[in-house]
Amino acid sequence: MIPSMETERLILRPYRQEDAERVEELAGDAKVAETTAAIPHPYPNGLASSWISRHEEKARTLGSYTFAVALKSTDELLGTMTLRINQDDRKAELGYWFGVMHWGNSYCTEAAGKLVKYAFNQFNLNKIWAGVMTKNTPSIRIMQKLGFQHEGTFKEDMMKDGVYENVAYYGLLRRHYDR
Repeated sequence: MIPSMETERLILRPYRQEDAERVEELAGDAKVAETTAAIPHPYPNGLASSWISRHEEKARTLGSYTFAVALKSTDELLGTMTLRINQDDRKAELGYWFGVMHWGNSYCTEAAGKLVKYAFNQFNLNKIWAGVMTKNTPSIRIMQKLGFQHEGTFKEDMMKDGVYENVAYYGLLRRHYDR
């Protein structure tokens, strides 16, 4: 089961089917798709509903937890946080995306900080890591604000819309996490 958790301004909660239309609206922006590995553009109708329907099963069987991030005051959906747990190696991958109109408000940093704390405490992890396209400088700044260290850049590591992208990898070790 995917839990809910709160920050000062936000709630991280399981997705609901009624979020599908808003997901399609937010993820359908070309600027969101440009800097995420798995979001297509144009975003197909019906994809969000299918995506949401798989979250609980993926959490139960694969250790992949996807959270809706919403304003606590209104429940307005802002974006997504994902945590993919690898218990064998005691590490997890952090992923996220937010609607363009919510960029620059520190929502992503706030939500990611909460999820990192939850992940270290709940799953007894040694490391949390994230891969970020090097052209996504706002996401790189989020990693830095959270204390993640740059561990290396892989040249032409992924293909997005027919173009190879460089990916910077960031990691945060439990012993360096002081929250």
